[in-house]
Amino acid sequence: MKISKNIISVVIGSMIGLNAYAADLFVTVNSNNPVIQGAAMVLATQVLEQKNKVRVLLCGDGGDVALKTKDQTKLKPKNVSAQQMMQGLMKSGVTVEVCALYLPNSGRQASDLIDGVKVANPGEIAKHMTSPEIRILSF
Repeated sequence: MKISKNIISVVIGSMIGLNAYAADLFVTVNSNNPVIQGAAMVLATQVLEQKNKVRVLLCGDGGDVALKTKDQTKLKPKNVSAQQMMQGLMKSGVTVEVCALYLPNSGRQASDLIDGVKVANPGEIAKHMTSPEIRILSF
């Protein structure tokens, strides 16, 4: 647990001043750890609330947070899952995608994803993440 707290502290510390640069945030989630997934969604929500744009890419084990059938761990103190937080982001207009390799390599179909999650286009993702106003945050 101490490691998770240290990781979150470093991430939060690295994000201080994001609003000063009016940067948009590109969040990549590769972990299947519910606390790490939750931290990604909490920070993405905070950046969105500061009037910055947010886009989320789920890949590898991180893609599982978008599955309809996956049991999602409820996180304290609000007793919500990372998936529920992600759905809140999507309701606010955030684009959430799984990487192009996720579905064919996990044995899943697009129909296994919760409503609103799309399959990413690698060319579009490359263009987005190399844009000078984008800050990338990986979990």
